[in-house]
Amino acid sequence: MSDQKGKLYLIPTTLGDNEPLEVLPLSVKKIIEALDTFIVENEKTARRFIKRITPRKSQPSLIILKLDKYADQLEVRSYLDVCEKGVSVGLLSEAGVPAIADPGAEIVKLAHEKNIRVVPLVGPSSIVLAMMASGFNGQNFAFNGYLPIDTSERKKAIKSLEKLSKERNQSQIFIETPYRNDKMFADLKSTLTPAAKLCIACNITLEDEYIRTLEIKDWKNEHPDLHKKPTIFIIHKD
Repeated sequence: MSDQKGKLYLIPTTLGDNEPLEVLPLSVKKIIEALDTFIVENEKTARRFIKRITPRKSQPSLIILKLDKYADQLEVRSYLDVCEKGVSVGLLSEAGVPAIADPGAEIVKLAHEKNIRVVPLVGPSSIVLAMMASGFNGQNFAFNGYLPIDTSERKKAIKSLEKLSKERNQSQIFIETPYRNDKMFADLKSTLTPAAKLCIACNITLEDEYIRTLEIKDWKNEHPDLHKKPTIFIIHKD
């Protein structure tokens, strides 16, 4: 791997509206200060984050390359061409760490194809933090992304994850679009067996952080406020 090439830095961000250096190491600030080219999902929020963590950095000098559902795939494949000229690029997550439940994975794949060094930086991952705090089996767990939107299909998926957890002693992690959290919670309570355990981790690292693990029978009378709040759900069945 040539040292003359630029690098791809995987830059984590905060999980919510807190001060960057409360949850991110100083090394992230230093890397952002050294870069001018960033691949981002949302330009407005990316610029706001960069300004918060490095207030003196010139915003007009930034080269922002968008990676969203509207991005032209042929153009995206050119985003790392500057690395061939020795210019390093930052891949900036919308929240948390890049490439984990995040479209940045395709850029990381491209970097490996082009023999460009990938440098992951330390930062908060809601998935890992939730797993750490759940009390479940940290030796064997799986992230399942989003469950089906259709109610009957979603309930089938929930039962399948419960069965898988028991068979493999494997904690099953998934997420939901925040405005559908309450519906997901209701479906979990009505679908899982009473002895199954559920961890709910909401607004991780923020002031109103909520993390709790209970058996389903004990969740019946609990009503956490999850509406429009980023939430991680974890199922475990002994």
